[in-house]
Amino acid sequence: MNTPTKSTLIPSLRYRNALAAIDWLCRAFGFTRHAVYMGEGDSVAHAQLTYGGGMVMLGSVDNGSEYGKLMVQPDEIGLRETKGIYLVVPDADAVYATAVKAEAVMVMDIRDMDYGGRGFSCRDPEGFIWNVGSYDPWAPEPKE
Repeated sequence: MNTPTKSTLIPSLRYRNALAAIDWLCRAFGFTRHAVYMGEGDSVAHAQLTYGGGMVMLGSVDNGSEYGKLMVQPDEIGLRETKGIYLVVPDADAVYATAVKAEAVMVMDIRDMDYGGRGFSCRDPEGFIWNVGSYDPWAPEPKE
């Protein structure tokens, strides 16, 4: 693959209040607004938030579009998830503190993980689960 793309796998989410979600993700986890394209009214047609070399794309819920008809929100399915998002951070304790300050709902409190690093899982204001930790699956394995 010959591409200058930083990340070839980018999760995407839909929020009822996408503008509030963008603000919250930046405040709670430290994302940076890369691009925000507004739709009608206060809707977000498309947004890109970055963190390190990663990105998440998001937009406003649109149940009338072809793609929107394929999506459901967490509160429509008992706050269950059909996917997982993992955010690799250099200091899980620091991000945990900002997430708590942003009133994230912790579903798995911060802890040392069996596979390495520290991490936690929380819900954002619209119920999506975010897994955050210092374990970096790209890091070289320690030599024995």
